[in-house]
Amino acid sequence: MSQPYDEAVMNATEARRELFALVRRAEKDGLTTEIHKHGERVVLAPLDRFPAARKADAFPSHALSAAQKDFGELLTLAAQGEPQVLRRSSTPVAVLLPVGSPSGALSPETTARRGDAVLAGGAVNGDDEQEGESAPRRLATLGDAIGAVLAAGPATGPTFGLPGLDAATGGLQPGRLTLVAAAPNVGGSLLGLAAARQTALVDDHRVLYAASGPNQGDIMRRILSAQTGGDYPRLKQGRLTPHEQQVAQELVHAPLLIDDGSELTAEAIAETAPYVQDLALVVVDRLQATDNARLPLSGARLRDASQVLAALARALHVPVLAIVDSADPALLRLLDADILLTLAPTEDSTRVQVTIAERDFGTIASACLEPDLLHARFLDVGTGPARPTGSEEPGQGSVGSAVERELAAAALPYTSGAQRGLASALTHELAALRTTLAGGDQAALDELTPSLLQASTAPAPLPETAEGRRLAAALRAYAEAAIPPAEAAKEGERATAPEAADDGEEQLQPGDEEDEPEGAPFPALKLLKEAVARSKMHPIKVIRTEERESGPWPLISEHMDGEPRWVHPDVTSRRVPYDRPNRKRVRRDQLDVPDTFGDGVLCLIDRNGSYPSACSAVPLAPNKLLHTGPLEEFDKAGAGIYLIDVPQWTRTDMPHPLGRIIDRPDDEGRVWVTTPHIKQLVRLVRDGHLSTMPAIHDSWTGKANESLFKPFYEAARAARTELIQVGGDPYRAYKTRLSIALRLLWPKRQEQKSPFWRPDWRMSMVAEASVRHWTVAFKAVQEGHRLIALRNVDAAVFWTPPGTAPDTYRIGTGFGEVKAKFIQPGQMIPEGDD
Repeated sequence: MSQPYDEAVMNATEARRELFALVRRAEKDGLTTEIHKHGERVVLAPLDRFPAARKADAFPSHALSAAQKDFGELLTLAAQGEPQVLRRSSTPVAVLLPVGSPSGALSPETTARRGDAVLAGGAVNGDDEQEGESAPRRLATLGDAIGAVLAAGPATGPTFGLPGLDAATGGLQPGRLTLVAAAPNVGGSLLGLAAARQTALVDDHRVLYAASGPNQGDIMRRILSAQTGGDYPRLKQGRLTPHEQQVAQELVHAPLLIDDGSELTAEAIAETAPYVQDLALVVVDRLQATDNARLPLSGARLRDASQVLAALARALHVPVLAIVDSADPALLRLLDADILLTLAPTEDSTRVQVTIAERDFGTIASACLEPDLLHARFLDVGTGPARPTGSEEPGQGSVGSAVERELAAAALPYTSGAQRGLASALTHELAALRTTLAGGDQAALDELTPSLLQASTAPAPLPETAEGRRLAAALRAYAEAAIPPAEAAKEGERATAPEAADDGEEQLQPGDEEDEPEGAPFPALKLLKEAVARSKMHPIKVIRTEERESGPWPLISEHMDGEPRWVHPDVTSRRVPYDRPNRKRVRRDQLDVPDTFGDGVLCLIDRNGSYPSACSAVPLAPNKLLHTGPLEEFDKAGAGIYLIDVPQWTRTDMPHPLGRIIDRPDDEGRVWVTTPHIKQLVRLVRDGHLSTMPAIHDSWTGKANESLFKPFYEAARAARTELIQVGGDPYRAYKTRLSIALRLLWPKRQEQKSPFWRPDWRMSMVAEASVRHWTVAFKAVQEGHRLIALRNVDAAVFWTPPGTAPDTYRIGTGFGEVKAKFIQPGQMIPEGDD
């Protein structure tokens, strides 16, 4: 007669690897496995072989994932007569017993406990079966099934966090493989991301995110974009707002584990998942229909992969959610998922239809989602039919005119990412409009109006589609409503408003990259190109397109300008609405000074020509930047960008010398800066205002030159001296072309043509202007003047006696000189950013 345990015999190493499969054999088929370990013999048996194991706390019990890790120790304990119960979540599913007499091999203490358990719970298919007889299949009555369902209560599996879809699917079911099928660009991966976000960030349950397509950086940015509403394209460039940085820090300890390693297979996922304690959800992003030799989860290998994932779901009794980048019915039938969610676009570009099907039942429900691809997410629109775009009813908190609401509705196909072809600047402004209207924030809407009007007044040609034509009409209506007819012609001109700062940025337009015509008051672009061409260092004025996504270029952002955005900590700053002379509604600062400051007025300082002045001696590298890595100290012969620690600044009467750069540190508290700020820190250390020079952890540099733009500066200074006396259109044209030429060093829009593409030159020039602005203000503070606000590269506000500007500034109209204006306490500051 054979032993009842000889159906399978394995060593401990094999059994550990196959533990989940062996437990499934025991649980489903009532089969046993004999396991050997250094002379110790243990049997992994179904609970029917030892019914006492079902009694709670009768014997040591272990979750399967923990049992697999401690398998050797559990085998030893079982061989010594101490049964070890294996459970899935809180449910016992199998037991490890010593080989030999079912009772005689147990320790006396165990036998006593076993007897108590049997008396308490009874035995089904006990241990008295004859040798050689296999155990019968386990049978359950309908009453057993009803009791199990009632005891389980409502399903509490993970959800997508989208109420309409969750109602249609009933959430994600433990033990089942759910497949999300969608053609590329429809957003299938975003449903996997939604389930992971809801489970890990909201419900605080552990998620394993197996990424075969995106990497961990992509996943982090998509989560951050969806959580904060920040634009995903901007986050891909590494440009995070302070709020986004704060949210990112809050997510550091979220229970979301990412596996984006190479050669990611379904088997690798199945081997890893059991080691994840308290696992609640597995997301596989994604299965690729097109074969790719570098991606195991692709092509003909998908059928086997889906079977492995389905077995994993059943073995761990957790939901497995996999994304496939195809809606081909033939492929989906091969994958044979338990639940199938198919995403399909609709005639309404603002809606995606989700069809839910279950194996053996076919379609069981459907739901509608609103794609918001700009923010890497779907929005819920319920399970009913989608409302026509623009049919939202004003409700509590609704703001905006009918024209503004129509513009937001017309822009939705583009701001959601469902349609392409809109300039990024206009897309961002329209997305902000939609968010503002939805939030019911009238103040924010007032503040947004000027920039939205500027972006929409002369947009690039829109796509010749129904959506494009609707948006074009909405933009025209918005512009006409925002600009009174008497002022429309004036607003169409490119001239800078009289009260605007000299260094106000111009919105670049097609044609700006062309040289000025003969006889122009100031041929700024032509002069700038000539100044660069004159250099004996043979500058490289354009970095090739294919090189811009690598090396130092993605590290450069507009935050590197170091512009201060500072108000004295004892001063209260408010933003209040202001109607400019051209009737444009903007927001301006109102500074409330405490009584402790004594009598005085607000002295507004406006520096003349901050940007062209900086061109007189801005340190930069004319040629390509080379990776020079960590530096022991700053090399005065070099220029470029540097990764440094943020130095500690303890003074409260001056902003940090790095300005807004410090708002965007990396995970280790480091920031990238250009040469002007490095030289500024060197001076502050030398003069004793900083204790030590921050370490340079990385760098990209080249041979320094401070005279590349000097000929341009000299021409701009001479022209200003002449044209400011002439005034009128010639002087306005001078300022406009000057600003355009400097902006063309690094256009914001990719579609804007330019004879330049050197972001390091542009940001070094702006940083030099910021450093000079800060340095002069600091000198005034050192001499006893009270600074109450410092902003941009040209604006400062001091608290002074009436009619008395700080004597550290030179009043005049030339470069390096300032204009001074005085306003009474409590009054709004009429100048500012629009």
